[in-house]
Amino acid sequence: MARWEIQQRQRRNVIGNFGAGNLQESAGLKYKRAFFVDWRAADRLKSSLMSRVDFWLDTNSDIPKLVTGQSMREALRQLVHRPFRVVPYFDPGPWGGHWMEEVCDLPNDVPNHAWCFDCVPEENSLLLKFGSTCVEIPAMNLTLLHPRELLGHSVYSRFGAEFPIRFDLLDTMGGGNLSLQVHPKTQYIWDKFGMNYTQDESYYFLDAGDDGSVYLGVKNDIDRDAMIRELKLTQTNGHSFSAEAYVNKFPAKKHDHFLIPAGTIHCSGKNGMVLEVSATPYIFTFKLWDWERVGLNGLPRPIHLDHGLMNIAWDRDTDWVRKNLINQTEPVAKGSGWQEERTGLHHLEFIETRRHWFTDPTPYNTKDTVNVLNLVEGEEAVVESPTNAFEPFIVHYAETFIVPAAVGAYRVSPTGRSIGKTCATIKAYVRSELPHVEGLAERSSTV
Repeated sequence: MARWEIQQRQRRNVIGNFGAGNLQESAGLKYKRAFFVDWRAADRLKSSLMSRVDFWLDTNSDIPKLVTGQSMREALRQLVHRPFRVVPYFDPGPWGGHWMEEVCDLPNDVPNHAWCFDCVPEENSLLLKFGSTCVEIPAMNLTLLHPRELLGHSVYSRFGAEFPIRFDLLDTMGGGNLSLQVHPKTQYIWDKFGMNYTQDESYYFLDAGDDGSVYLGVKNDIDRDAMIRELKLTQTNGHSFSAEAYVNKFPAKKHDHFLIPAGTIHCSGKNGMVLEVSATPYIFTFKLWDWERVGLNGLPRPIHLDHGLMNIAWDRDTDWVRKNLINQTEPVAKGSGWQEERTGLHHLEFIETRRHWFTDPTPYNTKDTVNVLNLVEGEEAVVESPTNAFEPFIVHYAETFIVPAAVGAYRVSPTGRSIGKTCATIKAYVRSELPHVEGLAERSSTV
């Protein structure tokens, strides 16, 4: 069963968690328990069985579908040697906007669309066609069964059978600010939660209104103690927090790229359409301030002030952010009808991002590491193998796609309505060198 379907059933109080009589518990708590306990246990069990199961049963709909284990394994073997997309899912939120409703042709059946989870293989699913029957399975199945071919040997050796890159869409067009937040520093997430990497990220703007903005880093020479006191007062007596007195607010426009290494206080402002490119550890976002609003359920959303204050990098002030985190673009290579730029990420982060502008076929190569791309300019493009190793794969504007490490050389070209026009992709991959991590102590070789 796809994990998005599990979440929907938990929200409807149709199911609870493994071994727990918690049917009426809040959907948020059931999701957290599923994320940290149920799914981890299920993946561990599934990993031990995948190579020898006799049948796969798809129970996402009222009519179950059955496929032999041999057929499923062959389908996944073929998939890991070609580009593919996972099944995206969309969710409303208290700050959500309306850009995706139009661009992604979504039904207008919820108050807004805040998120699109467009490449989170931990939670997304895959659609595989066997004759006339379409079967849906968790995308993690591919990661668990073919980690080396999917991730590449160096990525697999560093992260194991986990997909370390996440692409999702954050829509505040006609909506509101995201919560003001910070992600844990590497040493902190290791000490407190046992995770060996954290959620470094970036905001790439697919679109923005005239007043689009990003809150990023603290202002020069702020009174740190005053900021902390004011944040604490918001929790004890409902005092309003003067965010713009302490946090930088930068204008944002289409194709701007803001880098957000862990420890940097941040959020997207209203009227922005963000492609979030980040690492994918377990969910750790420490909210500091949520603009005096409630969630869609009418209740205040959780604030994680104690954790958050321990992780703000106070030296990332206005001058540092301008120099290091905004549009760090530099040319890398060019050819006939294309050019490549490095857009980040910061040297503290292990993900590298490259932007290709092109009007003609453009060469790419995985170099034995998984590539994740999004078509950030142009209506559609085609991904092809120079040796015809896989069938041509069509992608559309704002769609994310994965190119497994095993693919090697591939090319991307404008197609259909984009022929003769300029297109662009953002590509993310794991750097071969480890990032420098500030203040990270030596870990015991026995850990």
